[in-house]
Amino acid sequence: MSVLHIDIETHSSVDLLKSGVYRYVEAPDFGILLLAYAFDDEAVQIIEPKAEADKLVICDLPVKLRKALTNPTVTKIAHNANFERTCISKAFSITCAPEQWRCTSVLALMAGLPSSLDGAAKALNLTGKNQTGTMLINYFSKPCKPTKTNGLRTRNLPEHNPEKWEQFKEYCIQDVAVERTLCGALYAFSHPAFEKRLWDLDQKINDIGVRVDAVLIEHAINCDRLLSDQLMQQAKDLSGLDNPNSVAQIKSWLKSQGEDVSSLNKDSIPDILNNTDNETVHDVLNLRLQMSKASIKKYTTMDAARCADDRVRGLLQFYGANRTGRWAGRLVQVQNLKRNYLPDLDLARKTLLSGDYEMLELLYGDVPDVLSQLVRTAFIPSDGNQFIVADFSAIEARVIAWLAGETWRLDVFASHGKIYEASASQMFGIPMDKIDKELRQKGKVAELALGYQGGAGALIAMGALDMGLTEDELPELVAVWRASNAEIVRLWRDVSSFANKAILYKIPLDFRYGMRFEYVNNNLHIRLPSGRCLIYQDAKVDYTTPWHSRITYMGVNQTSRKWERVETYGGKLVENIIQAIARDCLAEALIRLDESAYNTVMHIHDEVVIDAPKGTLTENVIDLITQPIKWANGLVLAAEAFTCDYYMKD
Repeated sequence: MSVLHIDIETHSSVDLLKSGVYRYVEAPDFGILLLAYAFDDEAVQIIEPKAEADKLVICDLPVKLRKALTNPTVTKIAHNANFERTCISKAFSITCAPEQWRCTSVLALMAGLPSSLDGAAKALNLTGKNQTGTMLINYFSKPCKPTKTNGLRTRNLPEHNPEKWEQFKEYCIQDVAVERTLCGALYAFSHPAFEKRLWDLDQKINDIGVRVDAVLIEHAINCDRLLSDQLMQQAKDLSGLDNPNSVAQIKSWLKSQGEDVSSLNKDSIPDILNNTDNETVHDVLNLRLQMSKASIKKYTTMDAARCADDRVRGLLQFYGANRTGRWAGRLVQVQNLKRNYLPDLDLARKTLLSGDYEMLELLYGDVPDVLSQLVRTAFIPSDGNQFIVADFSAIEARVIAWLAGETWRLDVFASHGKIYEASASQMFGIPMDKIDKELRQKGKVAELALGYQGGAGALIAMGALDMGLTEDELPELVAVWRASNAEIVRLWRDVSSFANKAILYKIPLDFRYGMRFEYVNNNLHIRLPSGRCLIYQDAKVDYTTPWHSRITYMGVNQTSRKWERVETYGGKLVENIIQAIARDCLAEALIRLDESAYNTVMHIHDEVVIDAPKGTLTENVIDLITQPIKWANGLVLAAEAFTCDYYMKD
């Protein structure tokens, strides 16, 4: 089996970050500027284009390279391979099958490393990328502003700066060399064959994309623009300001109204409103809040990413979620869509589609909120099809009960499945049929917040105070939940203990359901029941006192986004493990659906969206999703499904 390492540099007038690679390659001026490649350990070669008028045309590919690009016995490897695969397919009118490709960015994420080529290489103490790359990409790969100095040109060609062009070629060649070195280092980590099969399917789903309603998107953007203009004019009329959106101007105006404020973020404005009797201040600040709501970036992103066939592609990032291997959203961020609560969602959607924005406001009042709830409905099935939306029921709660061996929970999931009521019953010693709305709320918030060793702070973050609970009640709620879930509490301790021992004594320790804790080359490996590993780079046990230790590892800080030492603990490790197992359950379901010829167009957390011919039965989908998993003996899964003519929450 031969290996071909590839890196390309491209040009397009479409903004790659805003629109994604699939729309990027549809631009009429899209082209490959440079293609660097190397077979196995051979020297890196580079192909550069020839100039024709005001554009560059890539030269014919060498015969060996062209054949290799479609030869299934040659493994093509690139960093962010989806980009190379999509661009090469478009530029040379060939099919770059994902089964023939490997992505070193994904391999880095699987190893617990940064996803970027430079970040992963530096984390492994390998030679990093040339830091002039961004400057060169901005110069050659993006349109330039026409000026008198540059002769009013809109793009830079090699002859406009030959020195920079030579640097660009060296940069492209170096990327192949760095990627090849990184690839060699990453193969020391475990990469189950199932994950490669799953990545292939992920690429297929991203390639197909999901159709969007272009008319709905256009009306939503127009409605938002008109609403924003109206709100702005009202705020100007009330305040007399040129720009009521200006923080400096509005602060100065508030001071003139006797309101001296230090912050104007969305959390501080309600406090100001509660503490003033000035009606004009009330009206202006409420208008400001509405203007902030009126931003509908997801619609504009859909419009920017929409391909010629009205499909949006590249919405999912394989292994994108930190540590667990779950998918992350890209572009529209489908993992973070507002739920729809409107009882007459269909009427709201039809009213927007009609273009009657005044009627929309008359019917619903809060138009920004309606627009945000209709974002989901912009995703529509193919002609003649319907969506089947199916999702696992309480997947994380089921997995943690299974792994911990919390018997009463397993009994709940094997029967009625009402975990909030059952949790309240267990916590307060009250029969389930006596659980009222208030007790159910306590059971619900406890279930959502406390499974991963959270305390009062976790309850508050999960909205306990908004549910009517007081801060004084929270410590007792934590205590009774933990007392009624002794096996889950023991799971936190056991996981912490096994991780500590594996690091300190450098011995493999077998855990439950085929899990194993192991210290490999200074890294903590936690093998999951599925066989894949969670990898914590350069893991250590630090003693803060002779009686207290903590586990730390090198990772990407989720706040600073820097590669630095991160602390973890039993509950956090359990959270990683449970979410990772839940992800693996979804992965099994996605593979089964694909093998049964179902066309999954996107998936969100524990939910799949299938584009299927009208009349397709949901029961078959549920059966496929909930089939027993060979590595999860005793884990009882449940799912629900419904059909719809546009994406929504049931």
